[in-house]
Amino acid sequence: MAAITAGLVKELRDKTGAGMMDCKTALAESSGEMEAAIDWLRAKGLSKAAKKADRVAAEGLIGVASAAKAGAVVEVNSETDFVARNAEFQKTVAQIAKLALKAGGDVAKLAAMEYPKKKVSVSDHLKELVGTIGENISLRRTAALKVKDGVVATYVHNQATPGMGKIGVLVAIESAGDKEKLNEIGRQVAMHVAATNPLALKDEDVDPQTVERERAIFTEQAKESGKPEKVIKQMIEGRIKKFYQEVVLLKQAFVINPDQTVEQAVKEAEKAAGAPIAIKAFVRYELGEGIKTDKGDFAAEVAAAAGKQ
Repeated sequence: MAAITAGLVKELRDKTGAGMMDCKTALAESSGEMEAAIDWLRAKGLSKAAKKADRVAAEGLIGVASAAKAGAVVEVNSETDFVARNAEFQKTVAQIAKLALKAGGDVAKLAAMEYPKKKVSVSDHLKELVGTIGENISLRRTAALKVKDGVVATYVHNQATPGMGKIGVLVAIESAGDKEKLNEIGRQVAMHVAATNPLALKDEDVDPQTVERERAIFTEQAKESGKPEKVIKQMIEGRIKKFYQEVVLLKQAFVINPDQTVEQAVKEAEKAAGAPIAIKAFVRYELGEGIKTDKGDFAAEVAAAAGKQ
């Protein structure tokens, strides 16, 4: 019987995608023989994770969690929206979101943290869930915000269950004011962020390359007008100013009251809160953003399958 070392367990885990404890058990049941252990896992239905790991997971849930002066958001992906409605999957996302409060936005740290009431990591728990549910499931990303004094307000759009949905937003507010009032304005701003998807909090936070790209487009458009150079410069600066108003959170027209900017709405909220309010940061996660999916041609797939029969 071969010695069951940590290296052997890791090798089996890498080959099958099964959980660490399952790999250890498989090796023990197979006298340390690798191929026999793989067959044991296959027989138990525990090696599904490796087979499914290359399938695109762009569905799932965004989960948020908050504490006294902190908030965290996570994205856990699955292959289908059906899994997002699975109670066990939802429970997992909720637990991972709570753990994310201690991970500080570090997804690798979060993946390595111990899953509650189980002696396995978050990563290994997800692999076990793959074996149970039968779809590729992955922890994609996480972010966290905290304040010294104030609140981190949260909002979930298209909520599937409390704290989970298609879009999750965090808004960090520094203030010594009334916490209930701070949460109220914070949630309103978070709803605004969900709706408008601003690029940055302030002008200076906008990516300079994005600004220059817009400036180049505006310059070409202005030149085609045939107006004098001085007028063209004014036109360009006017367009840049409007661009900032469209993409910078504090300058955007507040969705709840478009007659005000977000900055003006926050300033007005100071009266009810009883202290100055400063929005320090925000995070917006939308499910699947940036993930490339190949939807394919279903009719062509059926035709191809029929041709093989």
